[in-house]
Amino acid sequence: MARVRGFRRSGEARETAPEHSMDPRAAEQPPYRPTVIDNAIYQDGERVDNPGSLADAFERLKDMPGSMAWIGLYRPKEWELVKLAEEFELHELALEDAIVGSQRPKADRYGDTLFVVLRAARYLDDVEEVAFGEVHVFVGPNFVITVRHAEAPDLQAVRKRMESEPDLLRQGPQAVLYAILDAVVDGYAPVVAGLQKDIEEIEVQVFGGDPSVSRRVYELSGEVIEFQRATSPLVGMIHGFIAGARKYGVNDELQSYLRDVADHAITVAERISAFRQMLQNILVVNSTLVTQAQNAEMARMTEASIQQGEEVKKISAWAAILFAPTLVGTIYGMNFDFMPETHWAFGYPFAILLMAVVCLVLYVVFKRRDWL
Repeated sequence: MARVRGFRRSGEARETAPEHSMDPRAAEQPPYRPTVIDNAIYQDGERVDNPGSLADAFERLKDMPGSMAWIGLYRPKEWELVKLAEEFELHELALEDAIVGSQRPKADRYGDTLFVVLRAARYLDDVEEVAFGEVHVFVGPNFVITVRHAEAPDLQAVRKRMESEPDLLRQGPQAVLYAILDAVVDGYAPVVAGLQKDIEEIEVQVFGGDPSVSRRVYELSGEVIEFQRATSPLVGMIHGFIAGARKYGVNDELQSYLRDVADHAITVAERISAFRQMLQNILVVNSTLVTQAQNAEMARMTEASIQQGEEVKKISAWAAILFAPTLVGTIYGMNFDFMPETHWAFGYPFAILLMAVVCLVLYVVFKRRDWL
């Protein structure tokens, strides 16, 4: 049985990987029962054996030349992956990525083994979020190992499809990788449709003057950006597979399938880029509409303030005019003995005339200044 470089068997001195130790201690290991969803041996496009363990699958491959093992694991333990790496001579760096998880989509080749990280996605319309699933695929000369950390993608459906197409399955591990890529990229279509629907709803809200739309746009923009990060590396990755097809024995038929997946990935990438631009434009439009509404409200308030000012000026002018005769009348109403006008024969006409003149002068002044 081959050993993985950089990892020691239980009982040997432990080594520490860059991120954290990936070698379990013997005392902590439970019985070796890997989280295997399916473990099968295929030959000439047909399932011929169902090994009971990963070690058995490795032995069957040696005993059956020209066969292929396809092993699917779901959320395996760290020590299970270490054991798997020992059986199939997986590179320590690829194993470290599979253990740590949360990797960006990528494809790395280590000798005869290709390590691929894919991020599947599904759209949760009720909360307007994109839920991501991560799958790691080890593709060797005669084996495919998938390590899934979430419900998506449904690799059992991929296996059923391949088993129903023996001519395609007969083409080996590269064909299985194509089928997984195809399933992941096809799974993006409902996400794109969900995002498109939400953007259309947001446009209606924006032009309907909904004040809560800005928050919705901001949150959806975050989902679009995260989705773009998951999908944009796929185009270059698949083109890389096509460029190296001859070197790694991928026939013309499988290359045409890969080109079809690449076309779909390009379409998704373009749509997501367009969504991001649309959301930015929507934010600009919403900001413009909000500014226009605020300006209109300020103009209305200014007009109301001006009207109130005009009313205040009129009231103030009439108050000043009416105050003049009140002041004269108040002064002469004191009836002191030493007020000469009170004993003057023309005192009363003079007071009336004085009131009238003062009022007239004030009226003329206020009228000229447009207060009346």
